[in-house]
Order: sequence, then C-alpha cells, then structure tokens
Amino acid sequence: MEFLTQPYMMAFWFGALTAASLPLGAMLGIWLKPSTKIVAALMAFGAGNLLSALTLELIEPSFIHTGFWPISIGCVLGGMVFVLLNQLLDKMGGYMRKASTLVSHIKAKKRSEMQDMIEKLSQVDILRSLPPQEIHHIAPSVADRSFKKGDIIFRQGDVGTRLYLIESGTVKIERKGNGDKEVTISELGPGETFGEMALLWKEPRTATVTAASDVLLLEIHRDDFEKILKASPSLRADVEKLADQRKKGLAAAAVLSPEEWKREAIQRLHEEDTRPSSVEMEQALKEGHAGGGAALSMWLGIFLDGIPESLVIGASMIGKAVSPALVGGLFFANLPEAMSSGAMMKKQGKSTSSIFWMWMSLCVMTGVGALLGNILFVGLSPSIHSLFGGLAAGAMLAMIAQTMLPEAYEHGGWLVGILTVFGFLSALMFRAIGHAMSAAEHHGSLIQSLLQTLGA
Repeated sequence: MEFLTQPYMMAFWFGALTAASLPLGAMLGIWLKPSTKIVAALMAFGAGNLLSALTLELIEPSFIHTGFWPISIGCVLGGMVFVLLNQLLDKMGGYMRKASTLVSHIKAKKRSEMQDMIEKLSQVDILRSLPPQEIHHIAPSVADRSFKKGDIIFRQGDVGTRLYLIESGTVKIERKGNGDKEVTISELGPGETFGEMALLWKEPRTATVTAASDVLLLEIHRDDFEKILKASPSLRADVEKLADQRKKGLAAAAVLSPEEWKREAIQRLHEEDTRPSSVEMEQALKEGHAGGGAALSMWLGIFLDGIPESLVIGASMIGKAVSPALVGGLFFANLPEAMSSGAMMKKQGKSTSSIFWMWMSLCVMTGVGALLGNILFVGLSPSIHSLFGGLAAGAMLAMIAQTMLPEAYEHGGWLVGILTVFGFLSALMFRAIGHAMSAAEHHGSLIQSLLQTLGA
C-alpha cells in the first residue's frame, strides 16, 4: 500500500483523473448526442478554464522563479513542435479525431484543389479577360472529361454548349472544305483550349474536334456558367462586354498576364470562406476511414494533445500537493473534446466498445505521462524546469488555439466569448479554494501545536 502513495504514483492517479473525462466524454457524446451548440459551450468553458490554469499554475510560478527567457523559449518550441507533429499526423489520417481538425483538413484540401484549377484556367484567354476576383465562382463548376483516340468531341454545326481545356493528350481540329471533305487545320495539346465561344453565346460550332489520342479534358458547361452569372451581376456585365467585343471582332480585353491574373485570383480565394458542406464532411470521413493506418493516426493525434498536460501534472507535484486549478482545468478541457471526437468516431462506423477502450488507453497513458514527469523533472535546475514547463504550456496553448476555440466559435457564436470568461474564472476559483485549504491546514497545525504545548 505504501507503494501506491509514493509521489510518482500520486502523480499517476491525478494524471489519470484529469484524463478520466476522455472516456466519460466520448460515451456521453455517443449516448446523449448533444447538439453542436452544447458541445461548443462546454468547449469554450474548458478552453477558458485551461488558459487560466496554465497561466496561474504553470507560467506564473516559472516566470517568478526564472524570469522571462526560459519559459518563453519553452513556449515557442512547444508550440512549434505541436504544430509540426499535428500537421504530420493529419496527413496520415489523424485529422479525423475532431470536427475542428476535419474541417481544417477539408478547407486546406479545397484551397489546394482550387488553386491548381485557377492555375489551369489562367491559360484560357477568354476567362483571363474576366476579373480574376470573380473566377473562384467558376472553378468549382469545372468537370473532368475523357475521350478515347478517335472519339468525336463535337461536330461542325453542333450548337456550342461547352468550353474545353486540354489536360493531357491531343485533339485534331477539322473543317469541311470543298466537297464537304474534312480538312485538318490544326492540332492542340496540353494547356490549350477550344470551344470557348460557347460560353458567350449559343452558336453552331465552326469545326469538328476529334481526339487524336486518348485525351483528358476540363469542361465548363454553359448552363453552369449561366448560373454563376445570375449570382454575380458584376461578372455578367463583364461577360456581356466581352461578348460584344468578340462579336465586333475585337481582341479580348485581357490586361493581365497569366501569372498576374492567377496571383490576383488566388489572393481572392484565400479571402473567401471555404467552409465544407455536410456532404463534403461525410465524404472526407469515408475517404479517411478507407485509408490505411487512419485509426492509429487518430489515436496518435489524440495522444499528442494529451502529452503536454500529463507531463505538466507530474512536474507540478514535485515537492508539493497537486493544484486543484490545474486538475480541474485539464478535466473540463478534455470533456467536450472527447464528446465531439466520440460522436465523430461513431459516424465513421466505429463500435462503442472500441471507442471507449481507445479513450481509456489514453487515460492510462496520461497517468503514465504524469508519473514520468514527476520522476524526470526531479533535480532539474529551475531554468531547465521552466524550459520544459514552457514546452508543455506552448503545446497546450497551440492546441487550444488550433482545435478548441475555432470549433467552439464556429458552432457557438457570440456565446463562446462569455463562456470562455466563465471558464477562466472557474479555474481562478479552484485556485482560491486550494489556497483556502492550504491556509486552513496550516492554521490547524498551529492550533494543534499550541494545544500540545499547553497540555505539556
């Protein structure tokens, strides 16, 4: 029994206690299926609680004992390490562990795909004659088409309804000559376009286009183009102006080079909200679930979130009692994250038992981390202690900024601000309770000593 009360074992028990909210939260998320607003409210409260606990119980004592540099260098390094490892695990499938990391992954993927598409569209003269700030409306409507060698893409005289951009392969442009015999007038290859007048008006095609080899094309349909014009009066005005110029035989009014046009279009893309739809979220979950190693990556991602807090718990108990503010802050911060992640994993088709044991293993690992932190940090100089404490604090601050607060605000709106404040104050209240208990214990020991003296 004495073994169980050793300082490092007490660190283990308190580390496991802070992470006990992980399996608890996951099960609550699965059974109660709380609304996103409720989860967001709890997440905001937990983030405020953890921010306060970090400031009061970790950063402030280190700052008082060793000054600015050790704790600040540790914070910067901890934040950088967390961000880099987080990105690495997200690429392996760890992004599925939380709604916020899933949304971030989809946004980055959409921006990358849109950026590639804009680069291709910048080669189309007729599109480059339009404002680059509006092209992001067109890019999502571009479709892939493939044709086998010898396939006719369209015939001379057909009504034009599509613009094509060649991705790979070549096409042959033929026009009827004397005696209605098809005469090849040119061949087009990758990066070149044909049929662009179809976006401006519905008129008969002036030539027949045939696949000279297997060919992959990007296609913009006039109907999709028209829908975009209806939603953007300014773009419609520019297209009508361009059509009028072309009818008069004037050159397109492209005043920007492909590189300049692409740069301005991408700049506008980065300013736009690329929030994923529910369909895109479901598709990303299916794709991630089908990928090998996704489950392990998710576990490692969640473990990455918990490493700093476990070390902090163990280190904070060296030579003193555990901080109620720090334990409470970590417990409340873990609860809503686990609720959100548990519900997310259930949507992926994972069984309730596998989800429970995944989170329970992390609870045990957090306890082990606290035990190691209590052992490894013993005997370190105050500066080194502050440096490692800063590493943990920086990692947790990065985690709060990247995953907790963005997800909370996305679903909770204005309520998040006030709940974060209440969470911050709750950790302060825990600290006040801890000080009161310590004072009472000290006061009680004085009274006991006095009574013993009087009794003697």
